Amino acid sequence: MKPRIATIILNRNMPESTDALVDFLQNCNNGEQDIYVVESGSARGRLSRYYSFWANSEEARRDGLRWPRGFNYGLFELFKAGKFFDYDYFFLVCNDVVFLDNPIPPMLSEMDAHGKVGILSPCAENWQEQSMIGEASTAYVWHINHLAWMVRRSFIETVKETENPGPLNFLYDGSNFRGYGVDLELIIKGYVNDYATAVTTKSMIRENTDILRCKADLMQTDPFTINQRRVFEEGRQWMRRKYGFTTRMHMNHYASTFYDRFFRINPECQCYRLSSATERLLATLAPLEAEPC
Repeated sequence: MKPRIATIILNRNMPESTDALVDFLQNCNNGEQDIYVVESGSARGRLSRYYSFWANSEEARRDGLRWPRGFNYGLFELFKAGKFFDYDYFFLVCNDVVFLDNPIPPMLSEMDAHGKVGILSPCAENWQEQSMIGEASTAYVWHINHLAWMVRRSFIETVKETENPGPLNFLYDGSNFRGYGVDLELIIKGYVNDYATAVTTKSMIRENTDILRCKADLMQTDPFTINQRRVFEEGRQWMRRKYGFTTRMHMNHYASTFYDRFFRINPECQCYRLSSATERLLATLAPLEAEPC
């Protein structure tokens, strides 16, 4: 079987967690995926034994890449190697994700069944969406945190940088270093181009928050509270500079405008839309959520 999925996992000086995640996904692998590990400025002695690409510039070693630049780096390396077009989907996974089951069969099946979906996320145990969507079901949304996203190649081809692609801009806007709002921007680009974002409860995850809360020193990054403050400060500055938005709520409403438009253009997809009451609740909750760091 030719692998249809390129799974990209980010590591930053946490080889134990990353290797355990790779081991789990390899044990689940029936030939559907190739797994690549991006070293986000890790020290030589803290590399994953599975690493594929190592960003080891002075800046990367000092600051890391964080997830926008990290996934850009992995995608761009595959693009340079001529492997980008070998895959139908890219599974972009942060190494603080714990899968509660084998994510590949349900995620692949849902992507194949929903041709309009550009981004598909498993559901986390503590997300409101779990009770709103129901068990073993999929719904289209306009906001979801980036922990583990399966992204359709044709969607990436539609929105990626074409003139001068690189680790700063291949898919995500890497000028927003810590990424607060960059995930929502990509969702907006999807709906603008007639691609939905979906969450499925057919695959469930848990976020291991202890990695950043308790092991920031090993990762050579800011302590959790300092990092969280910088995530929000930098993200809000980026939103204001790029879009003129002064709050995350403004960007949420901007996203919901194109979400509504998607269903007017694609009425056959209405059955996958969350209820209006649910959307209003998510609009209230979303600005308060801490994005993955």
